[in-house]
Amino acid sequence: MSGGAPVGIVLVSHSAAVATAVAALARGLAGGGAAAPIAPAGGTGDGGLGTSSELISAAAAEVDRGAGVALLVDLGSAVLTVKALLAEGDELPERARLVDAPFVEGAVAAYVTASAGGDLDAVVAAAEEAYRYRKE
Repeated sequence: MSGGAPVGIVLVSHSAAVATAVAALARGLAGGGAAAPIAPAGGTGDGGLGTSSELISAAAAEVDRGAGVALLVDLGSAVLTVKALLAEGDELPERARLVDAPFVEGAVAAYVTASAGGDLDAVVAAAEEAYRYRKE
């Protein structure tokens, strides 16, 4: 656990409504004491379906407290957009990481872990662990 500033989380979806709903779900399931910064970055700048580099960069800047930013994505081109931003080197916070995790379950696990004081590695690991959640 980091004990310092919390890790920020950005939810990148092709839909603003989906990103916003998953952020609300994570906050709700984590309970009232959770305090990690989380921001949706869904859809395009004009409200359509797709991804927006500008929205992703703005959301990452909003949640960055210096402990790192975990970026969770929904579908293929969202992955490509985040990878392109990371490759540019100056569009995202220095400690930004693309997380390979299921979007909903990973977001909840990441948010709970970040809110409990987990460092960036712990937040990423918790989100990635969501691939192993069994539903039967």
